[in-house]
Parts: sequence; C-alpha cells; structure tokens
Amino acid sequence: MSDLNLPAIDSVAAELISVRDFIRYAVSRFNRAGLVHGHGAFTAYDEAVFMVLETLKLPVDQLEPYLEARLLPAERQSLASIIHERVTSRKPAAYLTKRTYIQGVPFYVDERVIVPRSFIGELLFGEMFGGEQDFTLVDDVMDVERVLDLCTGSGCLAILAAKIFPEAKVDAVDLSPDALEVAKINVADHALEERVKLFNGDLFKPLKGKKYDLIISNPPYVDAEAMANLPEEYQAEPRMALVGGGDDGMDIVHRILKEAPKYLNEGGGLLVEVGTGRAALEEAYPDAEFLWLETEMSFGEVFWITKDQLEDL
Repeated sequence: MSDLNLPAIDSVAAELISVRDFIRYAVSRFNRAGLVHGHGAFTAYDEAVFMVLETLKLPVDQLEPYLEARLLPAERQSLASIIHERVTSRKPAAYLTKRTYIQGVPFYVDERVIVPRSFIGELLFGEMFGGEQDFTLVDDVMDVERVLDLCTGSGCLAILAAKIFPEAKVDAVDLSPDALEVAKINVADHALEERVKLFNGDLFKPLKGKKYDLIISNPPYVDAEAMANLPEEYQAEPRMALVGGGDDGMDIVHRILKEAPKYLNEGGGLLVEVGTGRAALEEAYPDAEFLWLETEMSFGEVFWITKDQLEDL
C-alpha cells in the first residue's frame, strides 16, 4: 500500500534546510508512495538527486559540492512543492522539471512528448559509430551526409545524430504536430535550425523520395496488453507515442522495414529500437540478418540491418 499522508508544503519548506535534507525527504516520500522510476532515473535516490539539482539549476552530475548547502526560503518552497507534486500526480519527473538528459545532453520536455530514454542515444555515442574497434556500423562519422529520424518526438535523437555526424543534414519526422512543437524548441536550443529539418507526417510519406545514409527510429512498439498494465507514470505520456499497433505492437516496425530500402543510399543502414519485440520480429522474418546490439542497460532491444539485407526480406 502506498502512503500519501504528506505533510503540508509550507511545513516541509520550513523544516528542511539543506540539499541533503531534501534528497533524504524525497527518497522517503517516493518509496512510501511506491513511485515507479524509469524516465531517466531508475531508483528513488537517483530521481530525488535529479529533481533537487535540476530545480535548483545546479549541474545534475555534481552533487557532492552542494550536499550541505543551505537553501533560501524560496528554494525550499520550490523543492517541497515539486516533491509533493511528483508524489500526488505520479507524473514523470521530467514533466515537472521540463528537462531531461541523454548522454549528458539536455532537452526540453513536456506532456506533448514521450520522455526520451532511447538506448539509441548510448549507441550513437559508442564505439559502433566511428570507433576504433574491429567492427563498426559506421567507420567514419564524417562520411555520413544524410540522416533520418523517424518518430522523432522531442527531436532528441535527431539532435544527437547532428552532433555525432558533423557533416550530416538530419530530417526528423513525427505524426504529432504537438510533438514537433517540442522538437522545434530543442532544435532551436541547440542552434541546429540549419541542419535539422522537421516534418509532420506518417513515417516516410512527407519525404518525397529522399535518400539517407542512416535511418534511426525509436517508434511506438507497446502492445495493447502491456499498455493496459503500464504504471501511472507511463500512462501520463502521449498514447500515440507508445502504442505500436497489432497484437505484438510491431505494426509500425513492420512498415518501417518494408519502406526503408527505398530511402537508403547504397551502403546505408537502419537502426531501430523495438523494446521486447525481438522474438516477434525474428518469427516474422526468420531469414532476416538482424544485428542485435547491446547497451549498458539492454541487449536485444535495438537492431541494425543494412539496405542490402532489407531488400532480401
């Protein structure tokens, strides 16, 4: 049973003094309420640290210098309020702070988009792209000139791609006009208006036969049964950003696989995150040469497949 017997915000703000005080209090309250963490933080402690530092506009990766810092009354009021709201609303912390990070890169987010948490971000920054290991997906990041991000949401993967591939123009597509308004904010915040172009439409439809060296996508892939059982934190996100369609949630992924070859240059490839959909895809395409990639927190949730391999499906 969760415990929502919260003290008054003014009382909390009056009693707690330091950064350490508020982190301790937040962890206690999050645990008592049985909150679910998974939107950038995976424990009550990590989320408490993020919320406190972000609300105070302190570096989110530098806790130690500020632990014993005494806070002003207005700061204490802000922290007490946001902790209270996290417990009572069960909205993801990123919606309350309007900020999230991927690989240390900040992004604006609100309820118009899913909270970014794709494993593709880690892969883009890893050795598979321009690394020095024996096998890479892209040998030289300078050779990538055109990138497409399908189902871009907040625009985070398109922006990360623009940073990783400095010579590339990046197109980003989403069906939701609201999501693209958030993406527009992020593109402007990162001063990438000249390199990242946003398109409203259904997958490849607005692209008019363009060709790309690399296509990336973190599409909706949650099936109906899983949607019904999602915790409140995930139910707070836009439904269209989660539901993939079909019994196994893979309908959109099937469409991407079918259409992608027409939009890839020779030597190009497709990088897609599918959550728990690996078994369904391998059953649907028994002869496909999917390369399933590993990240720190996952294995078999992101695949790579080349243009030539796609044409053999």
